[in-house]
Amino acid sequence: MPVAFDLSAWMIHQLAAVEHALDTWVSVDASPETGHHAPAELMAAMRYAVLDGGKRLRPLLVLAAFEAVSGGSDGASNPVALRAACAVELIHAYSLVHDDMPCMDNDVLRRGKPTVHVEFGVANALLAGDALQVLAFELLTPDVGVVSASQQAQLCRLLSRAAGCAGMAGGQAIDLASVGLTLSEAQLRQMHRLKTGALLQACVVMGATCGNANTAATAALKDYGAAVGLAFQVVDDVLDVIADSETLGKTAGKDAHNEKPTYVSLMGLERARAYACELQAQAMDALTRSGLGDVRALESLAAMVIQRTC
Repeated sequence: MPVAFDLSAWMIHQLAAVEHALDTWVSVDASPETGHHAPAELMAAMRYAVLDGGKRLRPLLVLAAFEAVSGGSDGASNPVALRAACAVELIHAYSLVHDDMPCMDNDVLRRGKPTVHVEFGVANALLAGDALQVLAFELLTPDVGVVSASQQAQLCRLLSRAAGCAGMAGGQAIDLASVGLTLSEAQLRQMHRLKTGALLQACVVMGATCGNANTAATAALKDYGAAVGLAFQVVDDVLDVIADSETLGKTAGKDAHNEKPTYVSLMGLERARAYACELQAQAMDALTRSGLGDVRALESLAAMVIQRTC
């Protein structure tokens, strides 16, 4: 009989390594790779944006995918996977800093505390986001021989494409242009495939790359990532309707207030919930097709995405 997988224990172990690495690499004292000192106010804003908050789903997906393709090796102990995990979290943090600014979503609450531009000012928030973005790529290209040249190139390409105009930034542009409009399901899916799904999918593929996965496993994990990425956004739309700001840690109901198209506005609440479950089933099917031995962490993370309440 298969041994039950303890997601909580696994997450505690992985996240301890991620938090320690982020605390070290997003350092008030110095840039981690060069040793050059950074302005204290700028680094304080960067640390405020990254540390002590967030679900850390993206680094967990990197580490879980790495473990799946490497025969159960500990992701938290692998220096390449850990750098990739932290890099995607830095990209995610930068995107939140910029998305919350007055020129974008103009939000004042994130992770249960004032947004970065509220706490540090708009100019410092803009610079903090810029600095977090480039720090991500610095982590993937260390001077020391931790990450091979081939892996550096692959990881940087995957992350830059997921974050750029054909990924997260492009999705945000579509989102801003869609305020007040009625989108078809295909248009809404495309927007969120770019805005949210591209980076979540990249996390899984980056983890597979860190573990030198074969082509078939990588393709299946890419499908898994696409399904989980879209499911995350569907659940996000549902929570924006049914949860309060204290539970979410961010402003609830802002999508409807800002006249943004969502899965709930398009499908209705119950159909959106059912669609999230359909996407979870697609993710599970992709894991079966991957041919990988132990995918319990990836299975559990997909379930967590569907079942989350914040």
